[in-house]
Amino acid sequence: MEKPISLLATLIVLLLYASDCLAAPSSRNSLFATFLNCLKTHTNQPNQVSNIVYSQTNASYDSVLKASARNARFSNPSTPKPLLIITPLNANHVQNSVLCAKSVGVQLKIRSGGHDFEGISYVSQAPFIIIDMFHFQNVSVDVQNEIAVIEAGATLGQVYYRIYEKSSVHGFPAGVCPTVGVGGHLSGGGYGNMIRKHGLSVDHVIDAKIVDVNGRILDKEAMGDDLFWAIRGGGGASFGVILSYTVRLVPVPETVTVFQVDKTLEQNATDLVFQWQQVAPHTDERLFMRLVMQPVAKRTMRASVMALFLGGADEVVTLLEKEFPLLGLKKETCHEMRWIDSVLWWANYNDGSTLKALLDRSHYRVHYNKKKSDYIQTPISKAGFNLIWKKMIELGRVVLIFNPYGGRMNEVPYDATPFPHRAGNLYKVQYSVTWEEGGDGADKKFIGEIRMMYNYMTPFVSKNPRSAYFNYRDLDIGVKMHGKDSYQDGVVYGSKYFNRNFERLVKVKSAIDPQNFFWNEQSIPSLGSNKLFLL
Repeated sequence: MEKPISLLATLIVLLLYASDCLAAPSSRNSLFATFLNCLKTHTNQPNQVSNIVYSQTNASYDSVLKASARNARFSNPSTPKPLLIITPLNANHVQNSVLCAKSVGVQLKIRSGGHDFEGISYVSQAPFIIIDMFHFQNVSVDVQNEIAVIEAGATLGQVYYRIYEKSSVHGFPAGVCPTVGVGGHLSGGGYGNMIRKHGLSVDHVIDAKIVDVNGRILDKEAMGDDLFWAIRGGGGASFGVILSYTVRLVPVPETVTVFQVDKTLEQNATDLVFQWQQVAPHTDERLFMRLVMQPVAKRTMRASVMALFLGGADEVVTLLEKEFPLLGLKKETCHEMRWIDSVLWWANYNDGSTLKALLDRSHYRVHYNKKKSDYIQTPISKAGFNLIWKKMIELGRVVLIFNPYGGRMNEVPYDATPFPHRAGNLYKVQYSVTWEEGGDGADKKFIGEIRMMYNYMTPFVSKNPRSAYFNYRDLDIGVKMHGKDSYQDGVVYGSKYFNRNFERLVKVKSAIDPQNFFWNEQSIPSLGSNKLFLL
């Protein structure tokens, strides 16, 4: 059973943070002055510096901090705040921010979209500053060569829109939430509703630019094969500051089809889900059928099949009449549209929004939430599903989302990128709970519910290790408890996120950042700074 961080350990870290930071406003002011002077000394445009560095006394500090805070759990007055926020305008600003953060000896966090589920990019229990890549939003699309250069602060919505501006028959396989930032999404793997046809987002990365611990800008050739491998699924924030990714676009048909079918337990949802499990990971790779299961009124369950088919309605209806008859799909249930319009449909932009909504970084409702993840490698029996439904109804709020694999995911070796969850996995489970009310009581109640559901699922999911998806950050599965350099702590969560690829990530980290400057609560440890391990 996974155990959450102990209360005592958390209190100790908080007390250390308070003694180092909160109780010393004069030292914070000194840090600001020192950091500002360092930036001005090293930049070739010193007049810009005061416009990109925000201290806690700056009138715009709160708005800048909250602009990309996507989980209300981490926007409370008691949440530890960064000493400074830097919003660089160019690569030189990023280089110098890294060097100056090293010179003042403070933890550096990197934020692109802020969708990390545990707020790791903008919350810490140690004194820290943030580099927010908000201004790095450029997306340059070259349709003739079928590539795009995407800066790390761009959102997925911006990527999809800029591709559509140039071509209606090209797309990119990435997430369905348009406000997710590219820097985190791609560096952690990245997937979406074309995963079965085209694999992960990182499977299409052909170049990248990163600022390393020494302030150098490295592209694929300069960084070498190992680091280029690591930042395509192993997380960028352990290795440096990602500036951009160059990706290959994928072809999309002129017409795609989407549909949603809902069934309750009284409408034979259990048999539906059991048959989904037999079909979704094995069917035509052009078809992605997400399954969402949630408790609803009158103490029952609703199973919703949401799908994207890269083709026309007639073809998918004929296919599923044969392979998935319990779905009962009819042509009138299907919606044919352009691929770019399916992006809006999947994002639930059903308020009459035009495609311009994809450019709106604020088009996201912030609420309290907690997420967890698992992988299913052996089909669950009907009896098993009945037990799962009973537990979900008992808890009342937790939602399960099944994302099918198969197709292209079975063809890419587990070690082609740090993301290891390829062949052998039928589908990924996302656990989700959201709530509106604030306060410690609500947090404790709903986080407790999702943990109970996660523990209940133990017999049904992957084992040795019980795997998890890195981009669905979950501090419950392990965290640095014995200092930022602890290999022993790192291997606990690292083996779950990366399986057998973890050790190679440690070697890359040790070579590129031996003193472990780029660290966070679940970063890759460096053996160069881990004296205890090396003994």
